[in-house]
Amino acid sequence: MNLSIVIPLLNEEESLPELHAWILRVMETMDISYEIIFIDDGSTDGSWDVLDTLSRKHETTHTIKFLSNYGKSQALHAGFHKAQGEVVITMDADLQDSPDEIPELYHMIADQHHDLVSGWKKKRYDSVIAKNLPSKLFNWAARKTSGVQLNDFNCGLKAYKATVIKNIDVHGEMHRYIPVLAKNAGFSDIAQKEVIHQARKYGTTKFGYERFINGFLDLITIAFISKYGKRPMHLFGALGVIMFMLGFITAGYVGFSKLYKMANDIPYGLVTDNPWFFIALTTMLLGVLFFIAGFLGELILRNGNQVNRYRIEKEV
Repeated sequence: MNLSIVIPLLNEEESLPELHAWILRVMETMDISYEIIFIDDGSTDGSWDVLDTLSRKHETTHTIKFLSNYGKSQALHAGFHKAQGEVVITMDADLQDSPDEIPELYHMIADQHHDLVSGWKKKRYDSVIAKNLPSKLFNWAARKTSGVQLNDFNCGLKAYKATVIKNIDVHGEMHRYIPVLAKNAGFSDIAQKEVIHQARKYGTTKFGYERFINGFLDLITIAFISKYGKRPMHLFGALGVIMFMLGFITAGYVGFSKLYKMANDIPYGLVTDNPWFFIALTTMLLGVLFFIAGFLGELILRNGNQVNRYRIEKEV
């Protein structure tokens, strides 16, 4: 199999027939074997009925239906697991991504041998305040944090070598940062391509303002995992030791000053009258807790079991 096209969706009943027909027209111009994989992320409209009909009519079209809405990252994870192509292209189902970009994206992976090619929607038709400005902020923060120099991490139109998507774990809201996950997994040949962005033709966006909060939290997670995901003790253990030693030194100073005053008949009160005693005690306790957190992180990392983050109801 040369190419797998993976398309996650939620309530896109109106756009699916047009999108599918458009992809078929594009694929007729390419002399390669391919498959189209739709993942219905718990749609409540007639999306599944449309997909079921398409998959029965076309042997190259496959569909997955989730029991509930688990999120785009989980949908991509399921699609990546099912994909058989040597090259995998992802795109959104709302017709804002153009299937006409597929041939060039495919050749950038198959012929130019990039590990990953990310689309760049340089000219966007989204709301400036609701999506454009927050996206620019996200992209700037992601570049500074990860070192991956892409202009548009949020673009759903991407192409991958099969080895990339089989060796990364996309979960939570991490779909925005797949290039970062790929880099962390050892795939450094990451390119970008300016792609067409079209105005939404049917329905409304499925993403609200909460995605920006989740995006920032996921960015922090990515930054932590990039450096300490395989060695949490190196962070928490180091912080724990430093804080414990600072507290221990402060406690020693408090104790020494009391002994000095006793030896020189200088009036003194109880040790607990000195606020530095409580500062030292708190710092030492926090140091111990940080160390324990690092130790538990190492245990979880070595003994944790992988669990499914979604449930599939049907596959066709």
